[in-house]
Amino acid sequence: MTTYVALLHSIVLGPGKRLVMTDLKAMAEALGFRAPRTLVATGNLIFEAEAAPLAEIENRLETAFRARFGKHVDIILREADAFRRLAAGNPFPEGNAPDVGIRVMRQPLGPEVLPKLERLATPDIRLALVDGDLWIDFSRKPSETKLLSHLTTKKLGIGTLRNANTINGLAAMLG
Repeated sequence: MTTYVALLHSIVLGPGKRLVMTDLKAMAEALGFRAPRTLVATGNLIFEAEAAPLAEIENRLETAFRARFGKHVDIILREADAFRRLAAGNPFPEGNAPDVGIRVMRQPLGPEVLPKLERLATPDIRLALVDGDLWIDFSRKPSETKLLSHLTTKKLGIGTLRNANTINGLAAMLG
């Protein structure tokens, strides 16, 4: 068995309707995944499954999500060891954890992305690429910055944003 971390890009199912984490765990169990567990109500799932290519499991999850909840949601998957490395790679550990975020990418971002985003960021925002994922120290609430609107799937590719608290919590759950 391999342990995986799945990050859902959005859990909004429609106006005023959000995905309930018990329903997400039930979906994982219906797929035959073992020991599904979640962290906070933002679409973070850890489970065990037979080893398979990440893209294959992502596709299974996304297909099941659409069938069960009637909406497509991008789901980014990492094996447990890769996720632990992701959490340990935080280049801004001294930052205020809720204000430090990471855009976890399905396909790694290239180095050409960083200068473009740096031009859009205010001087108090720090950016770093670590293994193709984008770390951001917003130095304040991310929602108060204009940079957030440039961290979209349309502009960067499939990925999802989490704060350092969530990343650290998931890593702790992995042991």
